[in-house]
Amino acid sequence: MATAELASERESAYLSQLTMAAARYANRTGQRERNQSVLETRGVLYADTPERVERRLARLGADWSLVRAIELTPTEPASSAGSTLQLPPETFTSEVLGLERLIGRNNLTPVAFLEAGVEVSRAVGRITISGPGGGHGTGFMVSPSLLLTNNHVLRGVPEASRSKVAFAFQDCADGRPLVPAVFALEPQRFFVTDRALDFSVVAVAPRGVQGESLSSFGWLTVSEAQGKLVIGEFVNIIQHPRGEPKQIALRDNQVVDVLERFLHYESDTREGSSGSPVFNDQWEVVALHHSAVPKTDAEGRPLSVDGTVWRPEMGEQQVAWRANEGVRISRVLEALHKVTLTGDAARLRDEVFTAGLTASPVTTAPPPPAPTTPTPAPPLTPTLPGTDGTEGQARERARTTDGTAQLTLPLRITVGFDTPTSPPATLLATLRAPAPSPALTTEAPPPPTAPTTAPPPPPAGPADIASSVDRSAEAALLNHRLAQERPYYDGPADAAAREAYYADVRTGDGDALRRALTDLLTSTHTPRPRYDPTRMVYPWVDLHKDRKLRSIYSGRTFTAEELIRADAAVAKARLARVRELLLQESTAGPAEFAAEFDALEKSMPFNCEHVVPQSWFAHREPMRGDLHHLFACEVGCNSFRGNFPFFDFPHFMEAVRDDCGMRENVGFEPENGKGAAARATLYFLLRYPREVGDAEREFPKDRLPVLLRWHETEAVTEYELHRNAAIAQLQGNRNPLIDHPEWAREIDFTGVWP
Repeated sequence: MATAELASERESAYLSQLTMAAARYANRTGQRERNQSVLETRGVLYADTPERVERRLARLGADWSLVRAIELTPTEPASSAGSTLQLPPETFTSEVLGLERLIGRNNLTPVAFLEAGVEVSRAVGRITISGPGGGHGTGFMVSPSLLLTNNHVLRGVPEASRSKVAFAFQDCADGRPLVPAVFALEPQRFFVTDRALDFSVVAVAPRGVQGESLSSFGWLTVSEAQGKLVIGEFVNIIQHPRGEPKQIALRDNQVVDVLERFLHYESDTREGSSGSPVFNDQWEVVALHHSAVPKTDAEGRPLSVDGTVWRPEMGEQQVAWRANEGVRISRVLEALHKVTLTGDAARLRDEVFTAGLTASPVTTAPPPPAPTTPTPAPPLTPTLPGTDGTEGQARERARTTDGTAQLTLPLRITVGFDTPTSPPATLLATLRAPAPSPALTTEAPPPPTAPTTAPPPPPAGPADIASSVDRSAEAALLNHRLAQERPYYDGPADAAAREAYYADVRTGDGDALRRALTDLLTSTHTPRPRYDPTRMVYPWVDLHKDRKLRSIYSGRTFTAEELIRADAAVAKARLARVRELLLQESTAGPAEFAAEFDALEKSMPFNCEHVVPQSWFAHREPMRGDLHHLFACEVGCNSFRGNFPFFDFPHFMEAVRDDCGMRENVGFEPENGKGAAARATLYFLLRYPREVGDAEREFPKDRLPVLLRWHETEAVTEYELHRNAAIAQLQGNRNPLIDHPEWAREIDFTGVWP
């Protein structure tokens, strides 16, 4: 009787799970259909939110600039290297092929993809529950000691105590079965479960029943980092369906929707697949597979394959499936974080988040020593509430060959060459106030030089810092090479885009026009790229028709490669200095720490000018990365202008710097580029009303006539038309002063100042 009751309870729970999954799927029908329509008409990078897509590209080491360059390059038959782009062999990389694959231009992939899949599969095992209500499921190691599966596979300590996991339960290449290694589960050491998110985490015995070492099978590094997947991508699922030998659903599994806590995807999974890891194409775990989505009748009841209402006694094999559902791994980890644990249990839980500090066979590194058996802790079976939080910040760790660990923290400095405006408080205890960086003085600097190559070299940083900068620079150079074959400016196409963009804007009332333009510029500003001139400005946006860059203030000419290489050198120097800071001890608070990074940026500037100085808006995004006011500018002129507002000197003769312009306490007048700078500033005032002008030396109201005069004196050039069209492709919005110069005198700008 006890067995029947247990079986009935399990069947009831499974039916409830199916019903809830079907309801979630049904409630998202409209959104899912919109996603599918966008996927069919525009592609995978447009179905998800711009923020999620940006994070995905950043995780792949790409950006919108490179994506658009590839999208706009005519498709050619695949080369011997596999790319659809006409690239010389030395410039082809697996990253480019992966990006082509992501955007649907190419289905080829390096053979290393399969090799990596074999490696990660080692950590996936078949769970067998013995005794009453027994059966099979799938689970995978997420640390040297802990296994993750579904709550409906292991609901509590009693079931887990009579369960085992078998690794290498699979066939070898010649079709013969391998001898599986069977390990007991040890819930008395660790067991945490959550019914709402349908996961259980349990300890595994360090030695198998035949003496095998658990460590030899490795573990999967799981991460709360954002950017692992977007709608329309394909996932891979390693599983033990029906308790059968290990199998894989490879790539023919498209993600059709992303919910707050779940993913929906089309896949070939069956019963026994519960608890399987769901991977992206980089073999990162993105979800915990937990349920199929059944077809339902009008009352929401699951249907069987013959169209009748499904009943648990029919068996899972008789359910008519529509799609599959997985729990987002970030949500699982978020919930696991919130469990209150102490002693050995807390230590084991922490290994899930720090296991990446130790090499694992799953990452093709040598296996670590077998873990020792810790002192048993009392049974732990807290049931956690469902969580609706946002994606956690990255807590990933990178291994180094010298035995130390490098933390990859949310500083935005690893690939994007960016520096933080609000450093994490957790770092402050590790910093010591370094020697102050040289501050810019108000004295006239020396004459301008060629673009900066690097300041005096600080101590060298680790090789992975330099290589990440070099990879980013090479991606920018690839973008620039692709740009050589594109038309510089397509007038008819841009005219059509301009007409469509302003179709709903009405003139005749200056204040209403300003408000309408502000709303339009804000709502269409998607995506919002981060500040990264090497990748976003130099390769294409700021090029002149001769495919060269010209300083906005001096007019000096540079090649794109010159500035890309120069800024890469500066980025390496900055990162080396950051590493110095992180390795020093300090009691500095957030303000002091932020000041260090601000001083670092001032002492090691890039060859890029914000015509609206960053200090005016506290270095915040999206203002900082807004391409409409970013221009190539050699370091000398960049520093010379500083944060002085524009000014029209009545006697422009005694210039402090001949080829940059004139600067006095009242302001700065550039030698060149007045019209472009004025239109960029007017754009900024429209896009970000009341953001500047509220502090001394920021742009005051009485300087508006200066901008209008420069705008009218220097007409819009083809260079600006090219920039405007290129930026619209990257961040969605346009500059109205370039598209409609005549609006400058009609717009009532009085509402843009604080």
